[in-house]
Amino acid sequence: MIKKTPRPQPNDGVMKINAYVPGKSAAPAGVKLHKLSANETPLGPSPKAREAMITVADSLEDYPDGSASDLRGAIAKRHGLNAENILCGNGSDELLGLLAQVYLAPGDEAIYTEHGFLVYRIGILAAGATPVVAPERDNTADIDAILDRVTEKTRIVFLANPNNPTGTYIPMSEVRRLQENLPTDALLVLDAAYAEYVRRNDYEAGTELVANSDNVIMTRTFSKIHGLAGLRVGWMYAPGPIIDALNRVRGPFNVNAVALAAAEAAIEDRSMVDKAIAHNDKWLAWTTDQLIALGLDVTPSVGNFILVHFPDDSARSAARADEFLTERGYVLRRVVPYGFENALRMTIGTEEANRGVVESLKEFLA
Repeated sequence: MIKKTPRPQPNDGVMKINAYVPGKSAAPAGVKLHKLSANETPLGPSPKAREAMITVADSLEDYPDGSASDLRGAIAKRHGLNAENILCGNGSDELLGLLAQVYLAPGDEAIYTEHGFLVYRIGILAAGATPVVAPERDNTADIDAILDRVTEKTRIVFLANPNNPTGTYIPMSEVRRLQENLPTDALLVLDAAYAEYVRRNDYEAGTELVANSDNVIMTRTFSKIHGLAGLRVGWMYAPGPIIDALNRVRGPFNVNAVALAAAEAAIEDRSMVDKAIAHNDKWLAWTTDQLIALGLDVTPSVGNFILVHFPDDSARSAARADEFLTERGYVLRRVVPYGFENALRMTIGTEEANRGVVESLKEFLA
């Protein structure tokens, strides 16, 4: 006799997932909003991307190019890559999820670091696999801790470099050491969403390692420095067999026509990227220094955001600071789900926003 349940049941692991909750995006009525909760660029998208979107609006009845050939060609030209090893997706989130779907199964394990991107855990559990958390050292990925947790069940290691929400990174020498000591049948996924912002000589996003390995993947996004978060465009660079496998299961038109056109125009507009880098270089340093001068602890960041730690004082806690700032229109991100009960993540915003946060926190701490 077939055993029946009262209602349809989700796959094992799904109900263990805590749904991803985006940062706040609203301020009290009548207060100017400065949204610093989602690591969006304060400069907005390239004007050329806007123009490309308008042009596509005349032919929305047509399906987009399912292979994203023009965009893949533009990415390949910009970064000196082979277009056949590039796959585009509905944000890099989709690509991370596809990797979990294709390469994980019940009984498998996947590793991510203590304060890693919450989407990794979601993808692992959704595939029915077991998430394994490697502790960090000084809010930075610890390669030895990751390797200590590798077993014969390990199929994927997710490594955000730089990491969100900490803004820390590890040099390429450490990434290579990780790859060299992984089993050859385990994937190393390098999430380089913030790569364009990094100004360190020992940092690499991972393209060379991908080109010389069979088990390394690099994911990138147009949501951050290119200012196209609302269109959801991401891409990966990976060995041919991995691209082939993911192409078999992805949606046939997984990137819409407007997004394809805007992303192609954005990646060709180098001047806009340079402006965003220069703005971040200036205000990341300034904001960090100003907050430290107020007596706050700031995790050193190479991204376009900072993690600000508050005193162990109920009157001056991160929760109270968040309320205080929000009332004044400065919306930052609580990061409790990432393991930081008493910290806020702040995106580097406009000059007005950055100065406003500093002045408001000066008032709050007083």
